[in-house]
Amino acid sequence: MTATLKTAPLAAPKIVVRPSAQRGPVDFGWLQSRHSFSFGGYYDPNHMGFRGLRVINEDRVAPGTGFDTHGHRDMEIVSYVLEGALAHKDSMGNVEELKAGEVQAMSAGTGILHSEFNADKAAPVHFLQIWLLPDRNGHTPRYAQKMFTATDKRNKLSLVVSPDGADGSLPTHSGARMYASLLDAGKSVALDLAPGRAAWAQVARGSVDLDGTVLAEGDGAAVTDAARIALTGLAPESELLVFDLK
Repeated sequence: MTATLKTAPLAAPKIVVRPSAQRGPVDFGWLQSRHSFSFGGYYDPNHMGFRGLRVINEDRVAPGTGFDTHGHRDMEIVSYVLEGALAHKDSMGNVEELKAGEVQAMSAGTGILHSEFNADKAAPVHFLQIWLLPDRNGHTPRYAQKMFTATDKRNKLSLVVSPDGADGSLPTHSGARMYASLLDAGKSVALDLAPGRAAWAQVARGSVDLDGTVLAEGDGAAVTDAARIALTGLAPESELLVFDLK
């Protein structure tokens, strides 16, 4: 008699939601921000980052104001502009303006100085500031930016940041891949995850269903023990970022 080997079913994905309302609040008058993880004056030992994702700050900067010149080192910094325009200037000689839909990837490496201001005198600028842990310290600083249009992101996962600049994405010294998507209601996207990898989904606008879990605007979610995740738009248009993390 031949024994039949039975394969144990895969465990259900583990999804831990970071509700928008529980993020760390910042109100400096000129800056309204919500921090998904500990940052600056906001500290929560239970929320120090997730895998290689260290910071997600949702920032709204009043017209004609911004962050004066300050320094960073040994961090991969990504800015994703949702509304308005962000003026950037740094010690590498870059003087740029990022408009809605543009993504900036900056390797702080051995050290940079930069400033960021709202380039509009009438309307606020709304953007996500993201920090990714580098694969090592001491990289030479570098800068890149690129526009990713609504068409690029409509009902698909558009790779915007990666370790190797694949598919026209911006390269970083990080093991993370960052995707952006604009989902119409009822439309779905899926991301396959290699063994040992995890995902973070961040909803910038609208709402989505993440494998049966509803995420509203501003919500984030960590996903582990999953070979694939699926997201479906629940609002007329939902904008989100999805991270594939080591």
